[in-house]
Amino acid sequence: MKENYEILGLEEGASEEQIRDAYEKLKAKYDEEKWQDGEVGMNAARMLTKIEAAYHEIMDDLREKKRAKENPFEEVRDAIRKGDVSRAQTLLDAFNERNAEWHYLQSVVFYKKNWMNESKKQLEIAMQMDPSNQKYRDDYQKLSSRADYKSQTGGAVHTDPDPAPDEQQMGGNECINMCNACICMNCLLNCCYMCR
Repeated sequence: MKENYEILGLEEGASEEQIRDAYEKLKAKYDEEKWQDGEVGMNAARMLTKIEAAYHEIMDDLREKKRAKENPFEEVRDAIRKGDVSRAQTLLDAFNERNAEWHYLQSVVFYKKNWMNESKKQLEIAMQMDPSNQKYRDDYQKLSSRADYKSQTGGAVHTDPDPAPDEQQMGGNECINMCNACICMNCLLNCCYMCR
């Protein structure tokens, strides 16, 4: 990133206004020079390309940092949505301040690992820290219902009466059900083939 600032003639940590001003001045300079003949015009065209790339990379980086400050858990949520539980856990471990949302997301990660008791405990902490959060209470109720159902059926694989807590965060069973159906179909087809 330092190289991008150098292309614009700036030090790292320059303000957005300074970055924009430097970019516009350099762009105007090289826009005029690019029409000159020979090496001067070619150099100006190359510099315009470098300036554009440097400016956009710096601004993208600043936007990403700003977004991370505004919503520090967005990267964790993104990792969970992508099914990258180990990345989500690594990101959570890096936080020093552990607020209610941190405990909620830790609960989701534990749920994804199928660690139901740990997931439930983290949700309880989240609810204690933010008792007015309806999402935490709803997901806790769903998780409790699911745990009760599994204990009543001895952990047997059945269709649960209540879907997983916060399906988008916690995930569902659709993929597992589809895989099971495909395996059964494959077994049936193999049996039919062998019976011929």
